[in-house]
Amino acid sequence: MPTFSRRRFLAVSASALVAAGPARGAVSSSGEVDVAIVGAGAAGISAARRAAAARQSYALLEASDRVGGRCITDRSIFGVPFDRGAHWIHMPDLNPVAKLTARAGFDIYPAPPGQKIRIGRRNAREGEMENFLASLLRASRAIGDAARGGKADISCAQALPRDLADWKPAVDFVLGPYGCGKDLAEVSAADFALSVERDVDSFCRQGYGALLAKLADGLMVQLNTPVTQIDAYGRGGAELETPRGKIRAKAVIVTVSTSVLASGRIKFLPEMPKRLLDAVAKLQLGSYDHIALELPGNPLGLARDDLVFEKSDSARTGALLANMSSTAIGMVDVGGKFGRELSAQGEAAMVDFALGWLVNLFGADVKKAVRRTHATRWNNEPYVLGAFSAASPGGQPGRKILMEPFAGRVWFAGEAVHETLWGTVGGAWESGERAVDAALKRGAPSERPAPRQRKSPKRRS
Repeated sequence: MPTFSRRRFLAVSASALVAAGPARGAVSSSGEVDVAIVGAGAAGISAARRAAAARQSYALLEASDRVGGRCITDRSIFGVPFDRGAHWIHMPDLNPVAKLTARAGFDIYPAPPGQKIRIGRRNAREGEMENFLASLLRASRAIGDAARGGKADISCAQALPRDLADWKPAVDFVLGPYGCGKDLAEVSAADFALSVERDVDSFCRQGYGALLAKLADGLMVQLNTPVTQIDAYGRGGAELETPRGKIRAKAVIVTVSTSVLASGRIKFLPEMPKRLLDAVAKLQLGSYDHIALELPGNPLGLARDDLVFEKSDSARTGALLANMSSTAIGMVDVGGKFGRELSAQGEAAMVDFALGWLVNLFGADVKKAVRRTHATRWNNEPYVLGAFSAASPGGQPGRKILMEPFAGRVWFAGEAVHETLWGTVGGAWESGERAVDAALKRGAPSERPAPRQRKSPKRRS
């Protein structure tokens, strides 16, 4: 059965360091380093590894008490690996993180192709499945055609064919909340069309977040160290303020999410220009959460890693990934406007929705089978504030704007700073490497630029 693109998103003190690393990774006694990296998610980890490989001293500063950012594996909730954030390893043959699995001692395996569709309490028949897949394909092509039309960028919703009939709600969900974390009315057709096809996927048995954390081994990470201000024109280099004191660096790589940038949690000196602020605003994170249910005995009768959608009649729907990596864990994913509203109601409401949704599809016996439950609420994570960064209409050029250096000493990185792999761990990883390469290639200004002299206005004759 053919598959379709899955655009998704997609884990102490200054002296509390993760693992033992090379001395060059530590902040010197003077608080001066070559590269300061803000955030220890995928982009931050890759940036630190790149800086260390280039024999540059670095400081890797993480506001929370763990590494991984939006890619975390938890074993305490269910007693088995559970990815609270990113789970799909897209395009493993090209993914820079997947290429490191064997060396890290981790096992990845291919995700099964295709998906199932439930229509009420039965699986879609062959003809119905063909209609669904054809509708998805036509919708994706229409969005691509609109993006290549040479006209102003429009929303994906505006580009959809008008004859999707009763498959439209399902198509809206799969391409929008499930694929982008936003409703299609909020997603740029140009951004959607530029994203690389993610039609080949894998999973990591030990957890994607566990793999990322392993790749941080040997790095000197300062946890619980939020950066509150970055002065790009500090004396002798950029100055970063943290609750543990100041750090001075020749270059700064900022890997926090676009929603955190927009929140003003980090103050920039000089202030970011309007062009950059507008780019950040149009790349803020969507909403995407997992509602995990322990279902021992496989009461749904599904295979390992079966992906299930429903032929919905509204936006109140989700996607099920069953028996994840041969465990008893089923994960109901919700996103977009409905997912955001549901998350705001709290974990109990999220679990209640997931149970009711499964009962409608598989029967009342599901409730009797459920044991432990858990729901993520990424919109409430203070150092994340959402899922991943599908651009709003007109916002796609903002990704390239974020790739430009700011004030000569600051570079941005993360999944939002990748034009084709946005929303992925692999994209974040590549952006971190590219940011360090750009910073080292360009170097940094030796001093604060002189203020511009204001010219006297010419007198009109």
